[in-house]
Amino acid sequence: MKRRDILGRVAAAGVLATPAAALLGGCALGGGGDDGDGGDANRAEKTADNPLGVKTDAPLEVVIFNGGFGEEYAKAHQAMYNEKHPQAKITHSATPEISKTLQPRFVDGTPPDVVNNSGAGQIDFNGLVSQDALADLGEVLDAPSLDVPGKTVRDTLLPGAVEVGSYDGRFLVMNYTYTVYGIWHSTKLFADRGWTDAKTWDDHIALCRQIKAAGIAPWTYAGKHPRYMSWPVISTAIKFGGPTVATAIDNLEPNAWKSDGMKAAADAWHQIVKDGYILDGSPGLDHVQSQTAWCQGQAAFISCGSWLESEQKKVTPEGFNMAVAPTPSLGAGDKLPYEAIRGTAGEPFMVPAKGKNVAGGLEYLRVMLSMKGAQDFTRKVSSLTVVAGSTEGVELPPGLTSVVKALDASGGNGFNWVYPAYYRKLERNLVDAACGEFFSGRIGPAEFLDLCQKGADEIAADSSITKYKRA
Repeated sequence: MKRRDILGRVAAAGVLATPAAALLGGCALGGGGDDGDGGDANRAEKTADNPLGVKTDAPLEVVIFNGGFGEEYAKAHQAMYNEKHPQAKITHSATPEISKTLQPRFVDGTPPDVVNNSGAGQIDFNGLVSQDALADLGEVLDAPSLDVPGKTVRDTLLPGAVEVGSYDGRFLVMNYTYTVYGIWHSTKLFADRGWTDAKTWDDHIALCRQIKAAGIAPWTYAGKHPRYMSWPVISTAIKFGGPTVATAIDNLEPNAWKSDGMKAAADAWHQIVKDGYILDGSPGLDHVQSQTAWCQGQAAFISCGSWLESEQKKVTPEGFNMAVAPTPSLGAGDKLPYEAIRGTAGEPFMVPAKGKNVAGGLEYLRVMLSMKGAQDFTRKVSSLTVVAGSTEGVELPPGLTSVVKALDASGGNGFNWVYPAYYRKLERNLVDAACGEFFSGRIGPAEFLDLCQKGADEIAADSSITKYKRA
C-alpha cells in the first residue's frame, strides 16, 4: 500500500501532544550549558553550505538504544552523515541500558555526541535539563533542510514535534518517531476464524468468550512490564470521561486516578482478569516473550505501541498481517468516539552539551530529519517519523498501514497523556507495580486505583521533584 502525504493528514488531525516533555529528576550530572566546553574546539566557521559550523574531520560518537527499532537505521544515518563529511570517523555503539552505560560518562563530563535516550534504562531527563547537560537544538530547527529546498528543518516537522521536546522555551530533545498506541490483533487469524474486531466493550467480552472457547487465550501482556496494560485502561477512561481525565492525571490533581472515568475503565478491564481471558503465565513474561506468544497464535490481543511490527519482524509468521485498533467504547455515553486513538511523538534523541563534537551532533540530527533520512527509517523499522510527508512513495507493511488508517479514522479526536514524561517514576515504578498486582488478579479495581493514586500523591508531595502543569 502506498500513501501520499500521510503525515500531512496526521498533522491536520492534530493528534500530536504539545505539552513540553519535561521529565523527572536524576542523579548529579556533569553540567554543560554556557559555561561548558562542549565541543567548541570542533566548531568551524558557519557558512551557507555548513550552517551548523561542523568541523568536517571531527570524530563523532553516537550511542543508540538497542530496542524495538534495532540499530541498522542508525548505521544508515551515519553513512548519510559521512556522505557530507567523509573525513569524520564515526564511533557507533548500541545498548539496551542507556542509563547504566552512559550516566557515569555524564557525571565525569565525557558524554557521547549523540544519544538515543530511550528504553526502560533511560536517563531521567529532569536531571539532564536542570543541570544544563543538554545542548540547545534550536540551531537545527533554524538550519536549512538538507533535501527540501527553500525550507528550514523546522518547516518540515509536524505540528507539536518541537513543543514535545521543549523546556521553558528551549528545544532540548528531538523526539523522532510518531507512535500510536492501541490493541493489536492478526487479521489473518480473525479472518480464518470468522471473528470481527469489537467496537464496544460488551462485544469485546463476547468476542473474548468466543476466542477462549476456540482454545486460544484472548489476551496476553508483558507481565514484567505490566504498565503496557495501563495504556488501554487510561485510554478507555479518557474516551469515557473526555480529555480532562488525562489532564487531571498529568497535573497530579487529588484523586485524579479515582475519577468516574478511571473507575469505569478499571471495572471493565478487571473482567478480562476475573473471567480468565489472559494467557496462563503472562505475569512472568517480558515484552518480547509476550509479543512472541501473540505472534505464535497463543493469544489474540496485545497492548502495544506501533513499534511492535518492527520489534517482532524476525518472528512474525508470513501472512500474519498485524493490525492496530482503538480501545472499545464502554457505551453510548462516552465523550469520545470509538475511533479516537492515542498518538504522540516519541523516541528521544539528544546532543550532550559536553560532547566533544556538539556541532557534529546537531548536524547528525539534521541528517535524521532530512526527507531521505526519515524515509529510510520508515522503510527499515516500519514506523512513522515527525517529518511531514516522509511516507510519500514508501510501501508500508500491514501494521503501519493499519496505523495510518487508524489515524485517519481518529481525525481530531486523538488524545494523549504526558505524566510518564513529567514523572517517569510514577509510570515506570508505581503504576507499573499496581498494574502487576491488578492484571495478575491479586487485587481488584478499587485497590488498583488506590495504589495508582498513592503513587501520584507520593510524587506530588516530593519537593525534590520539579512539577509541571499541563494546560
